[in-house]
Amino acid sequence: MSTPGRPTGPRPPLVRPGDAVAVLGLGVSGVAAARLAAARGASVYASDVALTDLQSAAAEELRAEGIDAEVGRHDLERIRGCDLLVVSPGIPPSAEVRRELRDAGIPSVAEVELAYRDLTSRLIGVTGTNGKTTATALCHQVLLAGGIDAAAAGNIGVPLCEIALRTTQPDWVVVELSSFQLADVDAFSVEIGVLLNLSPDHLDRYRDLASYYADKKRLFRNATAESCWVLNADDPAVLELARGAPGTHYHVSTAGPVRPGAYLDDDALTLDAPGRCERWLTVGEIRLPGRHNIGNALAAGLAASLAGCDGESIGRALAEFEGLPHRLEPVGTYDGVLWVNDSKATNVAATLVAVQAFDRPLVLILGGRHKGEPFAPLLPWLDRTSGIVAFGEAAPQVVAELNGSLSGVLVESSLESAVRTARELATPGGVILFSPACSSYDMFRNYEERGKAFRRAVDGLYTREGG
Repeated sequence: MSTPGRPTGPRPPLVRPGDAVAVLGLGVSGVAAARLAAARGASVYASDVALTDLQSAAAEELRAEGIDAEVGRHDLERIRGCDLLVVSPGIPPSAEVRRELRDAGIPSVAEVELAYRDLTSRLIGVTGTNGKTTATALCHQVLLAGGIDAAAAGNIGVPLCEIALRTTQPDWVVVELSSFQLADVDAFSVEIGVLLNLSPDHLDRYRDLASYYADKKRLFRNATAESCWVLNADDPAVLELARGAPGTHYHVSTAGPVRPGAYLDDDALTLDAPGRCERWLTVGEIRLPGRHNIGNALAAGLAASLAGCDGESIGRALAEFEGLPHRLEPVGTYDGVLWVNDSKATNVAATLVAVQAFDRPLVLILGGRHKGEPFAPLLPWLDRTSGIVAFGEAAPQVVAELNGSLSGVLVESSLESAVRTARELATPGGVILFSPACSSYDMFRNYEERGKAFRRAVDGLYTREGG
């Protein structure tokens, strides 16, 4: 079984003492990038056009640390004089500030690229359209169970720059990578790369599907013969995107044997690779619902095995993992109906796998801000729904595309009213599934805030009425 090679020597630094660095965006990654650049002796200017409480508080924190930061605008003249530009993944290439700075000749990188140049840790990179956070958290837990010093970072919530700032860095970091982050990498590379799946997403940002996939493909940009790749063999688009990438290709499949790789053998998650053949655990021992989560477990286990985890630790950790908030998260069972919070489903493909995870009558709550993809792929799987409730900006399109379903679509003006209507449609033994298939930005700051609002609405509904 191939093992990835260790990083070879120091990486060329991006920031030197005395450099002028501009950081666009004061989210968690921007704040961490500003701190890392300042720690390396740079003169840092960090800014954000937003005037929210979060951005204002972040700017105040940075100023207290001696880092120049402001909100409400970007000082373009000052930025044009900088040696390096670090861009928040939330700022698209089409944004006016990026268009105005593009011709200035300033190198522009993602926060993960800045961190990479300061890391001594070895990296496992996890990307794909759906399941990235779950697979990243799973792999991290498996590494820890195997006695490996590891951290989880990236799009999972802990900026990679925060890891780079640590006096003692972990041996391994599992990094969740979005297409937005990969779009602005240069020398960044991983020892082990995981590509879970590919499907339409972010078509409100990308001009077409090929552009979105092209940013995902940057995971392989700096591949070498020592790279190891964990690829979903059940997804032809994944195999096509990875075709020709240097390194050893391992596969995962829930459909049958793949070698070298990890797969579902009858009811057992199994590894079959040179020098290692082992059965980790059975499907019934996994606490996460849905076949897609079996695939996530296989990918996480295989990546961890390449990093040196033994089979016993892999099986034990996969069995103990209880899942993450807002991802097919049970909220409670009331009047015989299971309520499920899947607010992280911000695209149609994620909602499709959520629907497929249940074999009970469903009431499906959809809506939010539309991301440019059709809802029609859900139609073949909605024959057992006892109701569909739509809310938010996307409600008219949901109605237009899904009114041909068995149950039709009801529209509500708010998430709270959608919850009330869903309860009226549900039957004992059924499931009310909140899996929006849209972003949250029409009503909420992010999917976490939306998921918490859903839980509050459900709890409040039964608390008020004594249910």
